[in-house]
Amino acid sequence: MHPPALTLYNTLTRTKEPFSPLVEGEVRMYVCGPTVYDLSHLGHARKEVVFDVMVRYLRFRGFRVQYIRNITDVDDKIIVRAKEAGVSWEQIAREFEQAFQDDMDVLGVMKPDHEPRATETIAEMQEIIQMLLDKQFAYVSEGSVYFAVEALEDYGKLTHRKAEEMMAGARVEVDESKRNPLDFALWKASKPGEPSWPSPWGEGRPGWHIECSAMSRKFLGETLDIHGGGVDLVFPHHENEIAQSEAATGKPFARWWVHNGLLTVEKEKMAKSLGNYITIRDALCELHPETLRMFFLSHHYRSPVDFSKDAVGRTKKNLDYFYNTLLRIEEICGKEDEPPRVGGEGTKQTPPEGMEPGDLETVRTIASRFQGEMDDDLNTAGALGELFRAATVLNRWIDEGDPVRSEEGKDVLQAFRRELKEIGRVLGLFRENPLPWFQQISTPEQPGGADLSDEAIEAMMQQRETARKEKDWATADQIRDELASRGIVLEDTPHGTRWKRNA
Repeated sequence: MHPPALTLYNTLTRTKEPFSPLVEGEVRMYVCGPTVYDLSHLGHARKEVVFDVMVRYLRFRGFRVQYIRNITDVDDKIIVRAKEAGVSWEQIAREFEQAFQDDMDVLGVMKPDHEPRATETIAEMQEIIQMLLDKQFAYVSEGSVYFAVEALEDYGKLTHRKAEEMMAGARVEVDESKRNPLDFALWKASKPGEPSWPSPWGEGRPGWHIECSAMSRKFLGETLDIHGGGVDLVFPHHENEIAQSEAATGKPFARWWVHNGLLTVEKEKMAKSLGNYITIRDALCELHPETLRMFFLSHHYRSPVDFSKDAVGRTKKNLDYFYNTLLRIEEICGKEDEPPRVGGEGTKQTPPEGMEPGDLETVRTIASRFQGEMDDDLNTAGALGELFRAATVLNRWIDEGDPVRSEEGKDVLQAFRRELKEIGRVLGLFRENPLPWFQQISTPEQPGGADLSDEAIEAMMQQRETARKEKDWATADQIRDELASRGIVLEDTPHGTRWKRNA
């Protein structure tokens, strides 16, 4: 039996609700995937990281999760892109589908349990369309099939708006074959040069909205526990998914609707026309994947996020802080953790020498405080805040010197390292030090000190150390400044001087 503490915000009810799946212990989750006509951008990355962490956390909490993310591989944008490039629509779709998969792998986004393509689910779409026609929720017009919005009394329940309000704020496709401007295409009659499939209503291809209803039903059944996507999909896509699915089956389509906030760049909407359109690949030329993940997770998933150099720079420093903490623990305790000598959260402990009881409690309870924040509508920002709090306590204690070398002190450090690694598996963080990434991508024309070999840096550090021993502070400072100007950062610690390339 899972504790009822986990809550998720439901766009449908506009409230945070205690989460419990339809079948105890099992979660059926569907998230709208990419339309593969171009490289994925930072907004896509944020959405994928958010729902990746949601799946990871649900599994961490003990749920068995069936996670489906679709691929829209036939669409107006794909067809237009193919015509512009003078190639087939299949080539465009497969090329950018693979690019999306590659980007997700680099970001550490886990693969879903199933990732169906729209073109592989045509029969299932036609089945739902026929169900809607039989129940008179749809009609055929000039070889196309449309959903009749006026036939569904509660249309608009996700957006909480009436039909006339949606008309005023929406870009409604003008089509004389529709009875109502809000009616949407379930099946589009074929046009010359476009892909098409046979159907009872003539050659054509599916509308956008019907894809997700068919794919989710095929793999997860008629009622989902969680349906996710960006907030920009609430209308019309998700509103229309609800309408067609519930009209066809007579059952609730999704119990929780979860939407992540939008991303801007330097406080402007991202657009190619503004020159601020950033693909995932462009971003990863300068940022380690974990820096990008931590940047997204440093904000609540429902909040808007502004991507800026200053904000990402702060994130990189924060990530470095965690890795430096792990490195300091390794210097004291070694790479492998020994069996703990002290108990867990439920065991009363005496603080090691030099550590206050309150600080020990901060470190010992990191797992429960992390879970408390995550249970509150996946509050990753609050969870990271708790990790910083504990790491700050440990670093302050380490700075005080030798007390951390006691066996009890090592137990505290190793316990924190174990917890941080376990939490890292949930967040997709602390998997690798960012340093090798920057060594790989840096060039002499870019920051990162790539014009200096590791051996040259070590030699300059040795010269600096000799100057310090001889109290030649001017020379020591000159060497540090020279390294800094070439992107090499030195950190003097009680255990010696470390260096890293600053990207």
